[in-house]
Amino acid sequence: MPSTTFILKEPKSIENTLIFLIFRFNGVKVKYSTGQKINPKFWNLEKQRAKETRQFAEYLEFNSLLNKLETDINNTYRKLLNDNVSLTPELLKQSLDKVLDKDTGKTKDLASFAQYIVDTSDRKRSTKKQLGQSIRLLNEFKNAKNKSLHFNSIDLDFYDEFIDFLINKNYAKNTIGTFIKNIKVFMNEAVDRKLTANLTYRNRRFRAVEEISESIYLTELEIAKIYQVDLSKDKRLEKIRDLFVIGCYTGLRFSDLSKLRNENINEAGTQIKIRTQKTDEVVIIPIKQCVKEILSKYNWIPPRAISHQKMNEYLKDLGETAEINEAVLITATKGGLKETRVFQKFKLITTHTARRSFATNAFLNNVPTISIMKITGHKTEKNFLKYIKISQEDNANKLVDHPFFK
Repeated sequence: MPSTTFILKEPKSIENTLIFLIFRFNGVKVKYSTGQKINPKFWNLEKQRAKETRQFAEYLEFNSLLNKLETDINNTYRKLLNDNVSLTPELLKQSLDKVLDKDTGKTKDLASFAQYIVDTSDRKRSTKKQLGQSIRLLNEFKNAKNKSLHFNSIDLDFYDEFIDFLINKNYAKNTIGTFIKNIKVFMNEAVDRKLTANLTYRNRRFRAVEEISESIYLTELEIAKIYQVDLSKDKRLEKIRDLFVIGCYTGLRFSDLSKLRNENINEAGTQIKIRTQKTDEVVIIPIKQCVKEILSKYNWIPPRAISHQKMNEYLKDLGETAEINEAVLITATKGGLKETRVFQKFKLITTHTARRSFATNAFLNNVPTISIMKITGHKTEKNFLKYIKISQEDNANKLVDHPFFK
């Protein structure tokens, strides 16, 4: 028997959060946005409806709407069965869209459609924020140029004009590439929903521009210098340093370091097992000796992370104290012009430096590439080799003992 439930996207939120309808049939799960939002304090978890309270005066109409949605999806499901249609989650969603006469089938404006996608999807908050910036720029472009953003207008002329618009706003080349990628995401959604047949955005010229980013990594000697800094009089900074070093030898992202707990460590204390937030994949990482020392110091309960921004500030202070002050040249394209600047290395240290250092140092120590990728989550060796940072000298040192050069 099919079943219908309603869940909150963020049940612990203190603000209004989206309500999703979950429909299950024959072992298949369909997640559908109701488009409705409610503050969790007014939600009855047991009844899966709004609480009948004067504090939420519209509960009667609100619950009637949810009841109607439940009836509509059940009727839609039965109609498709009666028509002998091969049922898929996407077909059920499209059929329900038609029954509800949703705006997705009416709008032909890319920015409006993109906003609908962001508002009704269950993407992560950080992803929605990034997509939202692209939507804001699309609307700015539309108003500044008095241009239509009809799906059919997303062609090579639009591409060239939008790129120029972003260059004039002084965006970096890779940032512009991200905006173009997001436009492709929105257009793919529109094509999948049969809102447009325009496929110009798939033309090889309609590409996401990019350049190899020049990010640093720390050598094992530099990591050791940071690890050996005496912070006995500053316990807070000591915890930040220790968490960063764990990252240097596990390759975990900041988001995963933040939620690392003792239950992620096996009984023997030899491995970390964690489901990563970004890719939702389980990774298992051997624990290096210095990581064991750090975890032991905290009774195998890793120190908690602070905010990303604050941690980056403290890491720069740590790097300066450890005298990580090698001069580093960074070249990047911004506003259409290449710009080269010189930095002391400690000024470039961020939480992400730990993950990049792990991948690069493991590679230089001849850990098989495929084994490193199992931990970092890179899908192709090509992308992995772009990610790691080795100089020509590092490469030569790595090859010096290779049989070919003997």
